[in-house]
Amino acid sequence: MSEPKKTPAAGGRASTKKELPEHFKAYKHVWVFVEQERGQVHPVSWELLGAGRKLADKLGVELAAVVLGAEGETVRHAVAESFCYGADLAYVVADPVLTDYRNEAYTAAMTTLVNTYKPEILLLGATTLGRDLAGAVATTLLTGLTADSTELDVDADGSLAATRPTFGGSLLCTIYTLNYRPQMATVRPRVMSMPERVEKPVGKVIEHPLGVVEADIVTKVLNFIPDRDSSKSNLAYADVVVAGGMGLGSPENFQLVRQLALTIGAEYGCSRPLVQKGWVTSDRQIGQTGKTIRPRLYIAAGISGAIQHRVGVEGADLIVAINTDKNAPIFDFAHVGLITDAVRFLPALTEAFKKRLSAHSTDKLAS
Repeated sequence: MSEPKKTPAAGGRASTKKELPEHFKAYKHVWVFVEQERGQVHPVSWELLGAGRKLADKLGVELAAVVLGAEGETVRHAVAESFCYGADLAYVVADPVLTDYRNEAYTAAMTTLVNTYKPEILLLGATTLGRDLAGAVATTLLTGLTADSTELDVDADGSLAATRPTFGGSLLCTIYTLNYRPQMATVRPRVMSMPERVEKPVGKVIEHPLGVVEADIVTKVLNFIPDRDSSKSNLAYADVVVAGGMGLGSPENFQLVRQLALTIGAEYGCSRPLVQKGWVTSDRQIGQTGKTIRPRLYIAAGISGAIQHRVGVEGADLIVAINTDKNAPIFDFAHVGLITDAVRFLPALTEAFKKRLSAHSTDKLAS
């Protein structure tokens, strides 16, 4: 149901978009699912409210936050924060059954809300939870879903234009959900910029009953281990990231990336080929099929910078590329390019940082 939209050719060929079916014309407004687990709202929710605000303003409609969870302070906090990040109103389903995420209960809550209040656009984070929920909701509602979008916009006739890499990342394709509602898309964390938080009072809140009891849910939660307590990397929210690619030549040389990251207090990552070769674990992969990052500083050593990698890093404030190939694609979007051998350059850079940081430490002790 989601497909690339054809535009008129030079000869005036008509678009494939037809008149929206009458029963979908009542669907209005932009919704953002506010993801939370155990009292923690996922930051992608606020990023999507920022993106949703732009879409809603273009369409001249309201922006709504959708908050699902157990009754109590956690839900109230998520609702209050939603208004501070741009929501005009909030839809809330609060029930003990929603204490922990389970697909059946959350899908029932979201689809009931959609069928009752009829949004034209529904956005979710492309997190583990968000992807699971989005697929189930789109299937239940018989609508289209564009996954892992990197850009969102609305065209002249108000259709959601969701852009994402395709064909292994070699192309960027804009997808439209034609003649179905809601138009759904997921967006990975850190793809959209974080909007400024502005203190605002709680606005209009619409509470809706769940209509599902615990006995209806087959799955049960036996234990909960939050990601923040796991040993995996936190690349998506690191301020400084150092990454290596095949240009390093060997897994032993990748240690140079780790050493630099350790010296400057950064996270380290890699391009996809290094994961495929088993040099680095998959939680360190950056790019279309890995993590999307938006650090203040990104240092890429020996990475060619194909489109699969580019979509995961181009939101960085400063990209420093180190590569022997002056024609490497990464130099097309890097802010600073160094045409040199990363294997020789990284140890020198690490040593320079050590001296610089050591001097600062000495100065602080002296003062």
